[in-house]
Amino acid sequence: MNTHTITVLDSRLHDLGGFSVRRVIPQRSVRHVGPFVFFDHIGPADFPAGQGIDVRPHPHIGLATVTYLFAGALRHRDSLDNDQTIRPGDVNWMTAGRGIVHSERTPDAERAAGQHMHGIQIWVALPRDFEETEPSFHHHAAADLPQFEIGGVRLRLIVGDAFVRHSPVRTFSPMFYLAADFAANTRFELPAEHEERAVYATDAVLDVCGVSVNPGQIALLPAGNPFEIGTGSATRALILGGAPLDGERHLWWNFVSSSPERIERAKADWVEGRFGRVRGDDEFIPLPDR
Repeated sequence: MNTHTITVLDSRLHDLGGFSVRRVIPQRSVRHVGPFVFFDHIGPADFPAGQGIDVRPHPHIGLATVTYLFAGALRHRDSLDNDQTIRPGDVNWMTAGRGIVHSERTPDAERAAGQHMHGIQIWVALPRDFEETEPSFHHHAAADLPQFEIGGVRLRLIVGDAFVRHSPVRTFSPMFYLAADFAANTRFELPAEHEERAVYATDAVLDVCGVSVNPGQIALLPAGNPFEIGTGSATRALILGGAPLDGERHLWWNFVSSSPERIERAKADWVEGRFGRVRGDDEFIPLPDR
């Protein structure tokens, strides 16, 4: 196999005040992998007692958000009156569709005690036919997700289909999203069942068919071949992909759409207060200047 066709890209570090986020996609050389158009690696960060994450209410259109934690807890509230705390191994899938508002904050108990926070937030672009679907929210406990082991690597299927297994999370297009926990000196083979695939290293160096992928880097895999993924150290990785998007997407702030005009309308709707409200959370993030 010609491993030179594997492309390895760095993420970009952002300081959000008290904790760091690595922006993996989008970037200039890769706008999306399958339907995944946004990938943030949150932390790891330690919050002392009395501090935490406070993402004030803000709107989304045209996408689904997927939150998955390695450590810590986040409280999700939205304009559909959902109120759900997510913990490690669980999945929160929020379909924005034609429009939703949500906030994410450290729960009261964790804020009082202090907590270690580490996780991933991803956006999935909805297919054109579903961009204006009704908004919804679904929580799936860790025990409900397929978990299995290959070559000493423990795998959890967060979303989609892989290894003849199916996640209970409802999706709108072919995709997969796996969390992999490697013991030292373990490896497994990722099949070629999805056209677009990528591997993200979170904690230690991964070996992808002889190509080193350092922590904070993502490896884009060419279509049509299986790839062996391994490591000499105990570590974690996220592996994702799916069918190519049905056309390019425009991303502006928290809005994703195939139509620039639709994004302009969403901007006006937020300024004019035509989105919903999050009950019990009266703050909001103003529309950015640019």
